[in-house]
Amino acid sequence: MNVALITGGSRGIGQAMVEEFVAAGYAVAFTYSSNVQAAEALEGAIAFKGGRAVGFQAEVRDFARAGEVIKAAQEQLGPITTLINNAGIKKDGPLMRMDPSAWQDVIDTNLTGTFNYSRALIGELVRRGGSIINVTSTSGVVGMAGQTNYSASKAGIIGFTRALAKEVVRFDVRVNAIAPGFIETDMTAGLDEAVRKKLYAQIPMGQPGSARDVAKLAVYLASEDAKYVTGQVWNMDGGLT
Repeated sequence: MNVALITGGSRGIGQAMVEEFVAAGYAVAFTYSSNVQAAEALEGAIAFKGGRAVGFQAEVRDFARAGEVIKAAQEQLGPITTLINNAGIKKDGPLMRMDPSAWQDVIDTNLTGTFNYSRALIGELVRRGGSIINVTSTSGVVGMAGQTNYSASKAGIIGFTRALAKEVVRFDVRVNAIAPGFIETDMTAGLDEAVRKKLYAQIPMGQPGSARDVAKLAVYLASEDAKYVTGQVWNMDGGLT
């Protein structure tokens, strides 16, 4: 059985990915930061449907913990064949008022977290082949005002993806990224309606995407159907970029 590890898997895009990979026949390990109740509910829902998903509490910025999670996940589920670096946070604000901690927290979680799990697993992947999928953002493609920290972290993931893809392609390891635009998740649910309408107006399709859309693309990129695809950034933004 194929095994996937998904960081930030207890809600939003990550939860949809857990569900879609299980539906595709994978056993899934996922990390979550603090919401034990949500993680246990997801594990239970997957088990009720006959699937296998195991959650691990972990801050992705912690490199030592990344190694512990990977070791425990493989002991329970088997060798990991797909890694999805999805965990991310936002701490938006104009640069002139941005506290250094807001910069560091976002970079450490979004960009360094991607490094941590990739670095901890890459040695095993180059021995057996596999796939890494990094979740970036349209903010990392075009930049967004009020998101210098977030845009920088997500742009860094794009550079990381393209560089790593070239390093490991000869070992039958593929590395790609997905750049979602405006996706309806818990993170966007609290937006003011006026702000929401303004955002919709910028999207050529006139509507947001769903977490399920992103998850289905991730399943494709991990599959044999995408065996000739590596080093690519897939914009999923309704035509925004």
